Amino acid sequence: MDKYLIVGLGNPGPDYAGTRHNIGYMVLDAFAKASNIVFDDRRYGYVAETSLRGRKLFLLKPTTYMNLSGNAVRYWLNKENIDESRLLVVVDDLSLPLATLRMKASGSAGTHNGLGHIQQLIGQQYPRLRVGIGNDFPRGAQVDYVLSCFTPDEMEVLTPQIDVAVEMIKSFVLAGVNITMNQFNKRKPAPQQPPKTESDERGKD
Repeated sequence: MDKYLIVGLGNPGPDYAGTRHNIGYMVLDAFAKASNIVFDDRRYGYVAETSLRGRKLFLLKPTTYMNLSGNAVRYWLNKENIDESRLLVVVDDLSLPLATLRMKASGSAGTHNGLGHIQQLIGQQYPRLRVGIGNDFPRGAQVDYVLSCFTPDEMEVLTPQIDVAVEMIKSFVLAGVNITMNQFNKRKPAPQQPPKTESDERGKD
């Protein structure tokens, strides 16, 4: 049976739940919920297992903290003897608009510390699913921004895209990275709706 390792990057613990840096965790939580599986606390991370049309999937949320994510990725690749072409890392991306989804077959880590540590340990020839978190923060405030929670308005835009990300993971496993990129990368999230005004509530008179 072919094996796949799906990694959602983030930081463990309640202080980081729902933060922008934890979008990888959020996507894997949605995948697990839709698949009726639960995570167990195992070596280097929370792990859930499932199968998809004869393929074995390991979902991994590293508990190493972001800057040491490569330890968890390398351990589980080696433990389950999974080829790096069947690794998919779900990661937050400051350079993409909020809720934009982009799959890539490989690439550099850029300024992302989690990807940077993975690259140190296994190189950069592995697929990743980048989830846009926007970059609406003042100069020098990047750390505070990525460790802040999404607003309710942002979650309205992001939530349906998390479901799309789950479908992209399934497509990656079943159809491969190239077909998934072609089918999904050009899609745009639904525009954020402006808040309702009092006149909207009254309707047109």
